[in-house]
Amino acid sequence: MSHALQVQGLTKRYGQLTALDDVGFQADPGELVALLGPNGAGKTTLLSILAGAQQADAGTVQPDRRLIGWAPQQPALYSKLTVAENLAFFARLEGVPDVEAAVAGMLEQTGLAERAREQVGRLSGGNRQRVNVAIGLIGAPAVLVLDEPTASLDPAQRERLWLFLAGLARAGRTVLFSTHNPSEAQRHATRALVLDRGRLLFDGTPGLLVERSGLGGGDLEQALVAFLAAAGEQDAQSQ
Repeated sequence: MSHALQVQGLTKRYGQLTALDDVGFQADPGELVALLGPNGAGKTTLLSILAGAQQADAGTVQPDRRLIGWAPQQPALYSKLTVAENLAFFARLEGVPDVEAAVAGMLEQTGLAERAREQVGRLSGGNRQRVNVAIGLIGAPAVLVLDEPTASLDPAQRERLWLFLAGLARAGRTVLFSTHNPSEAQRHATRALVLDRGRLLFDGTPGLLVERSGLGGGDLEQALVAFLAAAGEQDAQSQ
């Protein structure tokens, strides 16, 4: 199986701050990969580079940005346009050859067909997030990256979104998402990546992260806290 996403040696600096430090990993078709870590770990920087929203100082990303869909945490939507008009606008930006067919297909795939003529500004938070994800998918990318996709959703809306994302993975898409809710990663992700201070500290299943934490329990949130604390102690001892 060829990798859907290959990241090698990504480095990004802002002045004296190293936001990403030689980050590399791979992801395969059908994987749901969770990106975990504390605030300032470099998660949003990594996702924005994968999406082509900013450039790395070093390193490579394959495939080309045009094959990677992007759904930022704050939906980049036009509130006075309808759902269908938003999708059509972004489809043209992506150079989709048959805009009408792409919009119709995406409305059906995301369950937004009944909302097609509604202004985005009048939608619930959950439906706006579905439009945000639909825009990330409008160019039929092989890889979809999402920054905190459930941050503003209620429990029922979160569950519907995860069912949708799981369906994308079953259909062969690679989904990489950041979250501050480790329980989401434990329930839904096939793999977890842990970033801290720009460095990739862990790449494996959520179950393996729990095992590596040394807690002996099954709670990923507690395991993540323990894992990061142990990593910090190792850094302090090595200095």
